[in-house]
Amino acid sequence: MPEFTLDELVARSGFSARTIRFYTGRGMLTAPARRGRSASYTADHLARLELVRGLQAHGFTLAAIESYLARLPTDAGPETIALYGTLVAPWIPDLPETMTRAGLETRAGRALTEDDVAALRALGVVEPVGEGTYRVATVRLSLSISILDLGVSPTAAVAAQAVFTRHGRAIAEELTEVFREQMWPAYKEAGTPPLELRETIERFKPLTIAALVTSYETAINETRREIVARRTSPETRGGPDA
Repeated sequence: MPEFTLDELVARSGFSARTIRFYTGRGMLTAPARRGRSASYTADHLARLELVRGLQAHGFTLAAIESYLARLPTDAGPETIALYGTLVAPWIPDLPETMTRAGLETRAGRALTEDDVAALRALGVVEPVGEGTYRVATVRLSLSISILDLGVSPTAAVAAQAVFTRHGRAIAEELTEVFREQMWPAYKEAGTPPLELRETIERFKPLTIAALVTSYETAINETRREIVARRTSPETRGGPDA
């Protein structure tokens, strides 16, 4: 697992050293390992900071962010944390940052080829706005870079993004129907003020995110068990006399 100095973590995450130390003191980040007088951070720290940024963009309070992080599995690695961040991302605005190519590569943690930038553009993470300047959806940048680092082709990455978009839209439409048919009439009859209703919806979002994470993890586990069962069944192996 890659390791970072505090300065490198600051550059990669966009958070100040003071903020990182504050989050560590609050227990939102694990304490870094010590290498002599220097602190050594890992990809786990970076993934948690990126999740914090996403939750902040969503409007979570500090207390709510602490509560959300506390519910992460104790053995959650960068990939699992990134999954939680991915499921949060559709609820939040991109809040893009404008940066130079050098700034983009600093946040990415490595040099980017033209193919890399093209893939990031296809994923909707990077948009050129001028000569050597980009608007970057930083909440999704690290996850997109990790996908490219796995050797996933830009075509496959875009196809996977399309799957999330398609099913995410279906979930949104169905939940909207649930709200319109089963929740809205009760709020209307009770004369709930619009501001209170918006606050209720905002509080409902984290519950929806948690439900999506749980459902996704359950589906993945069930799919894995079904695949193993098919591979080990007598029919798949050609029968007992095969």
